[in-house]
Amino acid sequence: MERKQGFFSALKEEVVRGLSPARSRAKSPSRSASPMSSLLRRRRKQHAPPPELFIARSGSLRPAEALSPLKEGPDGTDAGESTRGEGRWGHWMKGPLARAPSVSSSSSSSSACKKSDLRLLLGVLGAPLAPVHVCTTDPFPHLSIKDIPIETSSAQYILQQYIAASGGQKLQNSINNAYAMGKVKMIASEFETANKVTRSRNSSKAAESGGFVLWQMNPDMWYVELALGGSKVHAGCNGRLVWRHTPWLGAHAAKGPVRPLRRALQGLDPRTTASMFINARCIGEKKINEEDCFILKLCADPSTLKARSEGPAEIIRHVLFGYFSQKTGLLVHLEDSHLTRIQNNGGDAVYWETTINSFLDDYRPVEGIMIAHSGRSVVTLFRFGETAMSHTKTRMEEAWTIEEVAFNVPGLSVDCFIPPSELRFASMSEACELPQGQRVKTAVAAAAYHAKVAQLQKSHESNTNNINWTVDV
Repeated sequence: MERKQGFFSALKEEVVRGLSPARSRAKSPSRSASPMSSLLRRRRKQHAPPPELFIARSGSLRPAEALSPLKEGPDGTDAGESTRGEGRWGHWMKGPLARAPSVSSSSSSSSACKKSDLRLLLGVLGAPLAPVHVCTTDPFPHLSIKDIPIETSSAQYILQQYIAASGGQKLQNSINNAYAMGKVKMIASEFETANKVTRSRNSSKAAESGGFVLWQMNPDMWYVELALGGSKVHAGCNGRLVWRHTPWLGAHAAKGPVRPLRRALQGLDPRTTASMFINARCIGEKKINEEDCFILKLCADPSTLKARSEGPAEIIRHVLFGYFSQKTGLLVHLEDSHLTRIQNNGGDAVYWETTINSFLDDYRPVEGIMIAHSGRSVVTLFRFGETAMSHTKTRMEEAWTIEEVAFNVPGLSVDCFIPPSELRFASMSEACELPQGQRVKTAVAAAAYHAKVAQLQKSHESNTNNINWTVDV
């Protein structure tokens, strides 16, 4: 796909004008747009994409808070429930999963169910993460068959073929940053209990449509905005901290090590995909859409699972399977499953198994890199435990297409991956270890926050000394 000259000219103007997140936030602390939005603003004038694809990210200066860890699953909370309350995992069934997909004949009930389905879709499919941390700057191991199991050496050989088929290691190593924009359709298609199965009627009309923008930069930085049905999720990583923001839960920091965005593994980032499977094992072969594939299996190690667990929610396992075509060498199917155990106070444990199957299609070269330009995902949420007849199963589906891809975008810098203001104050350990809902109100904390904002402003605005930054604490 050709890059449009106007887009990059606009980006060059951004650099020449010296625009930065600090300056944009200084102009309007209460309503400042994200760095990504400022880069896209000029592009919108020339190409006029759908307005929902480019969503401003909050950069307002709010009091520093210790945020709740990021939950990898449905964010079901009732409207009256505190956004920072305890036990969100335990209240899933009281939220979106307490109702079947939107099939009610009542208009008010349909509206409520549709909103619930939207939360469920965005909570699960908005910004899921890969199982383990990877570093794309580490050298890829040389192919070896000595002193290693045949399953491991076979996996390394398959990955070597995948790297070659995707454009080659030299070309992939020359990429410093990347941009992708696409469209998505999602639907909660089926809800099953022990007694009945409810399916969404007229799924083509019930599906929610939207779009996403993804930016990536070495090392380990990414930012995504996904808009769907009038709501949006945005998430990012500055290389040290992963965070996510939803309209109903606000911003949350992720527990455990920094991990890549799963959407990048869906045919958009071959180098990160290859690095993800470095320690995988080849466990066999299987036909996917009448195409013979090798299967690589990767399991999250116990230390990573323990670091990701929080409170009553314990991550028991997270497994990732990659299916690589024997004909083309490319990744054509991605499957991951993670099991969470939630111990209710004084009650039986409840288990949640989340399985995501993604099929990647329409590989085309972009500047020599093979990119999957379309695909679909099927998600199954299976809840069991408590009693034998209390299980539930929810099925969701997503289809996506990639509209634009570009590499080594001029003007993209680390400033474009700055987390929301309330996340800047807390380091990775502070964000994870402080109790949920606890607010930082001490004068020392406020002073440190002011100092950090001032330092950031000074580094980007050396010629502007008359801007006053204020934070209400």
